[in-house]
Amino acid sequence: MKLGILVNTDRHLDHITGITRAAVTKGHEVIIFTMDDGTKLLNNPDFCDLSTLQGVHMSFCRLSARRLEVATETLSGEIADGSQYNNAGMVHNADKLIVL
Repeated sequence: MKLGILVNTDRHLDHITGITRAAVTKGHEVIIFTMDDGTKLLNNPDFCDLSTLQGVHMSFCRLSARRLEVATETLSGEIADGSQYNNAGMVHNADKLIVL
């Protein structure tokens, strides 16, 4: 199963990490797209470390990050600098979708 997680707030890091780790442990693929206030989590190593897990694909909305002045220059190459096209792709490809 492919699980999509749309992160549009910075209030649920524990839920995001817990759900993601549980899903990959069970062999599921997780697609995470971050936008709006959720891009603030890109400054948190616990959030960014999810990109190193087998089966996790992460991207963020460049426009949201710029608007909120979130530093993205030092992010791992595992986290794609993207747009709402990445969000649309996640929604299209995910079997289930969670919004946090």
